[in-house]
Amino acid sequence: MIKAKTIIFSIISLSFIIGICFYPSMPEKMASHWNAQDQVDGYVSKFWGLFLMPFISIGLFLLLILVPKIDPLKANVEKFRKYFDRFIVLLMFFLFYIYLLTLFWNIGLRFNMGQFMIPALGILFYYCGILIENSKRNWFIGIKTPWTLSSEVVWDKTHKIGGKLFKIAGMISFLGICFPQYAIFLVIVPVILFSVYTIIYSYSEYQKNIGSLDKS
Repeated sequence: MIKAKTIIFSIISLSFIIGICFYPSMPEKMASHWNAQDQVDGYVSKFWGLFLMPFISIGLFLLLILVPKIDPLKANVEKFRKYFDRFIVLLMFFLFYIYLLTLFWNIGLRFNMGQFMIPALGILFYYCGILIENSKRNWFIGIKTPWTLSSEVVWDKTHKIGGKLFKIAGMISFLGICFPQYAIFLVIVPVILFSVYTIIYSYSEYQKNIGSLDKS
């Protein structure tokens, strides 16, 4: 985690430095949100436009490093801690990437924000699949249903299939680059469908597990 913390502190520090350097050249109202048609539909003041994302990054980082310490099953978290630490680093890079896109747009560069977001989302979803596949039963990370939390066997089966599905969702997201008119559906719909499927799957596997115990 020491190496991960160093990288994360560097990213967050760089965000603040960039914000300070860009402050004089930014408009008083900065674009902060784009709709599905790639039109700006939200603005914030210059201060928050430059420093909200760095503050969010700090908050998320502190929250995520707290999770392994307070989880009742912290010993299980340690078994896949390296994957979780890499996820935190990737998430910080993801937020930094969004931050840079926002700054570039506000200094006058014009591009399709949605299309520039797609590769980052695809990578993030794909790595979520890797994290899910390798996670062990705990209370904060992974596919947490009453059935996965109640059974180690159901947890492992659900997370193996869930991890594969999230990696597929990440790959499907990249199709949005080629088909921009369908990009929002290619990014969101697979994640929703696969999430619902894993919930149903976990319940089904739990019922099978209980059934096999009853028979024995």
